[in-house]
Amino acid sequence: MGRGRGDDLVVATTPLSRTSEARDERMSTRHTMRKIREVLRLKNEQGCSQRQIQAATGLSKGSVAEYLRRTEKAGLTWPMAEAMSDADLEARLFKQIGRNEPAGRTPIDFTWVHKELRRTGVTLQQLCVEYQQGAVEANDGRRPYQYSQFCDLYHGWRAKLDVPMRQTHRAGEKAFIDYSGKKPSIVDPHTGEVIEVELFVIVLGASNFTYAEATMTQQLGDFVGSTIRGLEYFGAVPQMLVPDQLRSAVSGSDRYDPEINPTYFELGQHYETAIIPARPAKPRDKAKVEAGVLIAQRWILARLRNRKFFSLAALNEAIARSTSTTT
Repeated sequence: MGRGRGDDLVVATTPLSRTSEARDERMSTRHTMRKIREVLRLKNEQGCSQRQIQAATGLSKGSVAEYLRRTEKAGLTWPMAEAMSDADLEARLFKQIGRNEPAGRTPIDFTWVHKELRRTGVTLQQLCVEYQQGAVEANDGRRPYQYSQFCDLYHGWRAKLDVPMRQTHRAGEKAFIDYSGKKPSIVDPHTGEVIEVELFVIVLGASNFTYAEATMTQQLGDFVGSTIRGLEYFGAVPQMLVPDQLRSAVSGSDRYDPEINPTYFELGQHYETAIIPARPAKPRDKAKVEAGVLIAQRWILARLRNRKFFSLAALNEAIARSTSTTT
């Protein structure tokens, strides 16, 4: 499914400082050409908003906007960019190959600030000093914000974090994916051992149309196979897939910058859909699938609780009959 276009070619921004490993992680960014291509694909093929692209790629809002601005300025369309090699595309987007050109102000990494403030004794004033020192050390021509601006910008960013918003689900927009915490089981016909198996659930946001199946594990092979069979059952592919932060879907579970598993990322590219993981500890992100899981538990596990199944195929046949009467 991959294009094999030299995915290791990297566009890097200059680190702001090297005070500590944790700080370098947040204040230094390395964006592969694969991610930049994904920004262009999601914008032009899927019609995603910048916020959705940010969630799907893990890039900052500023980076997404900057790459789209550069593409427009270069007069590139997505078909043109898709046909180019990584080196040619980078040459069209960036005057200095291998790095972004400096802007007027050194950007503030608000996620780093927010994370550091949770540590004992850390204040905004201290973080502002570190930010300003990092900007000076970078020596890239950009000017840091002063303390009052630093505080105002951070508080403005933080105010947007926890604003509850009613979710409106449009037809064909999202499918939510998760596994049930309560598990069905099968019986080994040779030993009589009862083996717990996983219950995979995928729910369409607008219609609540649900697909469920049992698998032996939540591992990558089972997870990808279940996702494909769910899409085939729906007979269509939504604009976005929203999995929980499962290890099979997300390589690095992070609230602000989740790293999509490469195989699952390629599945999204193959089906021309965006992968946007639900944020940890944010139940509103996955309310639909949790409701779908609850329905699956009541209408599948409860109905089948007194029956014994001696194979995964027999169990899935019974699940299919149960879901056909509930969706």
